[in-house]
Amino acid sequence: MPDEHIPLYTPAYFRTCAIGGFLACAPTHSFVLPLDLVKCRLQVDKNLYTSNYAGIKQIIKTEGLHKIYTGFAPTFVGYGLQGAFKYGGYEYFKKQYSDLIGGSNVFVYLAASASAEFIADLFLCPFESMKVKYQTTLPPKAITNLTKNLYSGLVPLWFRQIPYTMVKFTTYEKIVEMIYARLSKPKEEYSKVQQTGVSFLGGYIAGIFCATASHPADVLVSKINNDTRPGESIGQAVSRIYKQIGFVGLWNGLPVRILMIGTLTGCQWLIYDSFKVYVGLPTSG
Repeated sequence: MPDEHIPLYTPAYFRTCAIGGFLACAPTHSFVLPLDLVKCRLQVDKNLYTSNYAGIKQIIKTEGLHKIYTGFAPTFVGYGLQGAFKYGGYEYFKKQYSDLIGGSNVFVYLAASASAEFIADLFLCPFESMKVKYQTTLPPKAITNLTKNLYSGLVPLWFRQIPYTMVKFTTYEKIVEMIYARLSKPKEEYSKVQQTGVSFLGGYIAGIFCATASHPADVLVSKINNDTRPGESIGQAVSRIYKQIGFVGLWNGLPVRILMIGTLTGCQWLIYDSFKVYVGLPTSG
C-alpha cells in the first residue's frame, strides 16, 4: 500500500478517484461485451437471436470466436474515460454541493451525479458511436463513414446516461446507508474487506434500478447510432424510430441489460472502493 497519505477533497484526492473510476469502468464494460453485443443487435432487430446464449453461439459459429468482443477498443477507452470523469466528477461535485447547502442529501447526490455524467458523456460519445456501429453493422456489409457524426448520438446518450447515473449513485448511497443502519456495528468497525463487500452488494442492487430507468434511451441510442439519415435531426430520428418500434420496442433487451448492468455496476463499486482502500482512502457511501 502506498505510504503517502492523500488528504480528502484535495486535487490529489479527486485525481485518485478519477483513476479509480477508469480502473472500475474500462475492464468491466469490456468484460461484458458479449452480452452487450447481443443486446445491441437485438435492439436493432429483435428477431435476430432467440436468446443471449443462442446469439453468442451464432456469432462464434458464423463470425468467429474473437467477434464476441467486437468493439473492444472503443469500449475500453470510451468507458474508461467516462468512468474517470463520472467517479472523479461525482466526488468533486458532491463535495461542492454539500458545502454549498451545509450537508449531503438525496438532492446533492442527484445533482452531483448529473453534473459529472454531463461532462463524462462528452468523452464517451464518440467511442460509443464507434462501438455501436461496429456491433450492429453485420457482415458482409462493410462499415462506412465510421468517423462521421461521432456526436450524433450525444443528446440521446445524455438522456440515457444522466438518469442512469443519477439513479446509480443516489440508489447506491441510500442502499449502503440502509445496509449499515441494519447492521450491528458502525461502518468504521467493519474491516475494509467487509466494507467492499457492502459496496458490491449496494452496487449490484443499484445497477438493477439504473438499468431499468435508462433502458428506453439505451434502445434509442443503439437505433440512432445505427440508422441516422442524412439531414435528419435528432428529434426527427427519435420520432421516426419510435413510430417504427412503438412503446413496447423501447424495452427490447431489458432482461439482458439488467443482468449485464447489475453485475457490471456491482463489480465497478467493488473495484473502485478496493482501489480507494489500496491507496489509503475510505470506502464510498
